[in-house]
Amino acid sequence: MPNKRWILSGFLSRKKIRTQLCSVYFGAVFIPILAVGIYLLIYVSGLLTNYYQESLQAENTRVRTIFSELTTQVYKKTTDILFDEEVTGLLTAQETLAEGTNSSTLYCMPVNQLILSNVEIADITVYTDNPYAAEYLHFERITDELAGQEWLQRAMESSVSFWTTMERVDASGRSHWSLCLVRRVAGIGSDRCAVMVVSMDDNYLQSRINSKKFGIRILTDDNNTCFSSAVRDYGKPVELEIDFEDNYFRSSDRCRGEDGRLIYCDIAALSMYRCTSNTYIMITSETAYAEIRQILLACCLIILAALVLPLVLILFFVGYFSDRVKVLRREMKKVTNEEYDILPDFQGEDELSEVFSDLQTMVKNIKEKDARVYRSQLQEQQLQNEQQKMEMKMLASQINPHFLYNTLESLRMQALTDGNRDVANSIKLLGKAMRYVLENTGTSFITLKKEIDYIETYLHIQKFRFGDRVNFTIWVAPDIVAEKLLILPFLLQPVIENAIVHGLEKMTENGRIQVELSRTEELLQVIVSDNGIGMDREELEQLKEGMNRNTLTAGSSIGLGNINRRIKLCYGREYGISIESRKGEGTRVILQIPAKSVED
Repeated sequence: MPNKRWILSGFLSRKKIRTQLCSVYFGAVFIPILAVGIYLLIYVSGLLTNYYQESLQAENTRVRTIFSELTTQVYKKTTDILFDEEVTGLLTAQETLAEGTNSSTLYCMPVNQLILSNVEIADITVYTDNPYAAEYLHFERITDELAGQEWLQRAMESSVSFWTTMERVDASGRSHWSLCLVRRVAGIGSDRCAVMVVSMDDNYLQSRINSKKFGIRILTDDNNTCFSSAVRDYGKPVELEIDFEDNYFRSSDRCRGEDGRLIYCDIAALSMYRCTSNTYIMITSETAYAEIRQILLACCLIILAALVLPLVLILFFVGYFSDRVKVLRREMKKVTNEEYDILPDFQGEDELSEVFSDLQTMVKNIKEKDARVYRSQLQEQQLQNEQQKMEMKMLASQINPHFLYNTLESLRMQALTDGNRDVANSIKLLGKAMRYVLENTGTSFITLKKEIDYIETYLHIQKFRFGDRVNFTIWVAPDIVAEKLLILPFLLQPVIENAIVHGLEKMTENGRIQVELSRTEELLQVIVSDNGIGMDREELEQLKEGMNRNTLTAGSSIGLGNINRRIKLCYGREYGISIESRKGEGTRVILQIPAKSVED
């Protein structure tokens, strides 16, 4: 026990107070109540589910008992008529139509009496192929249309009776679905056929079977509804998995109703008395699932209240206590960081208040001892401010770039006065180049137009220096709008300088530098080519390796490594410089960067 206590206290001591109190709540209140609540929910859910399933099964048993009794009575009461000698004589008669009519009139009297004395029977009709039997009341001849009916063909092929769902027309001409017993009339010979159809009275079934609490639906083995609590279901199949070949089929589970809601359903097969067919009693409860859900929801609310109310109290106390500890800790941290402006008062009169009072006393003593140190620090800060002001003045007195422009302009005018236009133009180009360098040093991006103007100025200066040794052309694709594209400043000039210094180094005349700018939808490509000495494969590989490692020196290739690094850092590793060269044929340097628009 002491070991367990030591382990628990050690665990809690490593946590914050808020976490400790919340841990105690979760361990002592939340987890036990939640566990018990979940168990009760599962238990109550099982009880309620079993209750409703047992209720559905009991209702199914009741309906099957009543329905079996009614159908058995109908079967037995219609047996005497089937074997009546006058009926068989009528159906096999070879008499004239008039004699057949008189016979059928006499036969209708016991049929009417049977219908009137048995409220469960709605109608009886005998279908015969005897041409001498008159169509009168309960007798009808088998027409070609009737002969095509599935139930009539089934009755003619077998002498066993069966129950089926049929659409009947009453005396007023309205059609309705009803449960019918189909029996073949025996004893009339092989050359004649007669089938008796007995229709059950649906109103009587409703009065005997229907229930206000449950939904009842009776299906025949062809998946047609012969009885239902809802009139709209008559004659319709059900969208459930029912094994109509199983005489002992039984299913009790949840299913989806026509409106998509979950309902409880119990289905049981019923073997009909002396018939080959089965009926299937389907009992449903549309309110069971909602009632179970409401009860479980009420239980959840009770469990939630049992969890939330203590949690609210715990959180209130934890928040109050934790806030006071945070205030005390914050003020102590201020003192640790030499910030002595702490709160003048602390809420409460407990041990935490006493600790805060001791802290105030300590701060007062520290303030008195550090007063002189603070004043010395203030004086030192004032000296530093004065020094910064002096440095600013020194920076302001440095050479103004406009002084350089004005000086170069004065030299250019002096050359023009002396008639030396070449010198004047060179000074003008040099001033223009210096202005570009000074204005764009530290600039992130400039327009492609400004960069092209700068390299054109630079090439003119080189042309002035080297004469026919340096000739150049600059070609810009028609689809490039240089004023609307952005580029890194000083990106092209080092490449061109490298071509002049290394490519045209040993040439005395007809040297050529060609700059080509083209673009795709997202890519800007600049090709700088020369007709200089070129490089063999080994020299080219060394150049590429040095450029990729960023180890190039001025003796090997001016600025290519720097330019390649700038492109990859700014635009991404997929962009950069590629070089093509052949000994004695010249070199091509290809720059690929994104076509970045001013609007972007």
